[in-house]
Amino acid sequence: MNPIIDTHCHLADPKLYADLDGVLHRATDAGIGAIVSVGAISSIETDRRTIEIAERHPHIYAAIGVHPHDAKDCDADRIRALRELAQSKRVVAIGESGLDFHYLHSPAEAQETALRRHLELAAELELPIVIHCRNAEARLAGIVREAGMPPRGGVIHCFTGNRDAAREFVALGFHISFSGIVTFRNAREIQQAAPTVPDDRVMVETDAPYLAPEPYRGKRNEPSYVRRTLEVLATLRGVEADRLATITSENARRLFRLA
Repeated sequence: MNPIIDTHCHLADPKLYADLDGVLHRATDAGIGAIVSVGAISSIETDRRTIEIAERHPHIYAAIGVHPHDAKDCDADRIRALRELAQSKRVVAIGESGLDFHYLHSPAEAQETALRRHLELAAELELPIVIHCRNAEARLAGIVREAGMPPRGGVIHCFTGNRDAAREFVALGFHISFSGIVTFRNAREIQQAAPTVPDDRVMVETDAPYLAPEPYRGKRNEPSYVRRTLEVLATLRGVEADRLATITSENARRLFRLA
């Protein structure tokens, strides 16, 4: 199979970072050609570590931001720190930001304010935005319409919506990235949405160390498992896995301007 790009994982997460050499070795053996590692979770130190990893490995790139769970901490100082970190040439996107109305670890108002700040930062820095959306598709779309889509576009990572949501996000200018959830037996709406995403907007990811695909569900996820997600996604879309590997990798390289 052609090389695959894992467009979203969290290599700085302690579950992966403690075994980083092994994780990357297995990814290479599985034919993973590049990885976009996302900081965003917890403190700014996660973003710094993510950039450090990317600077040590030429096939790894970084995205930095404030996760919706931590949106209450996304003040002007945090945005200023992200702007400074984004000067690294290894930073290819802003995020993940967005809305999570399922868990509401941060108040909805704080999430919406943080999202607008991320959209502005992505536009200012001419970088794409990485979006997390959970039980908030309509509100997210509304904010993007009001604030404006960053000129470099963006991606709805770990897509969990239905066909209508997929179509709306594509119309707004987003790419749609599918995680291991698409392999779950109870993910019928996501599976129905999978064939509706145009070839030039579809991508794959692990969101590792979370959401391992079947048959690894319940285990620690890692980039090497993205191959299984791609195989299931290819079946849902009615194409050969090798062809989808090429399509998704070309989309990722174009969106994130990967070498």
